[in-house]
Amino acid sequence: MTDKLTLTEAEWRQRLSPEQYHILREHGTERAFTGEYEQNKATGVYMCAGCGAPLFASATKYDSGSGWPSYTAPVEGEAVTEIRDMSHGMTRTEVRCARCEGHLGHVFPDGPRDAGGLRYCINSASLDFKPQD
Repeated sequence: MTDKLTLTEAEWRQRLSPEQYHILREHGTERAFTGEYEQNKATGVYMCAGCGAPLFASATKYDSGSGWPSYTAPVEGEAVTEIRDMSHGMTRTEVRCARCEGHLGHVFPDGPRDAGGLRYCINSASLDFKPQD
């Protein structure tokens, strides 16, 4: 992984759209079935919308029926960090970009068993997609 990216809140607001800022910096969530990449089936890599770090490969994307893009694993173990999240009266595992610490979504233990059993449920607005050449 490359060096950490640390910006001021003003710099983040300049760099991101209001929706991206809300999700990546304020730990927000987009509405289910509304995200740009929820139905994307193209081959490529999903990058962090905040810093451009590669996060998820299209080969690990699957239709979980949850309404958000879902993946079985990050591109590499160090691409994301996982943090205990006890907000909203429940215990979950938050997923953040390891480079810029932007909120991406959550990981759940109900993914495909043949692929490790994890479902990385990620907000489309926290991602950019780079199609394979």
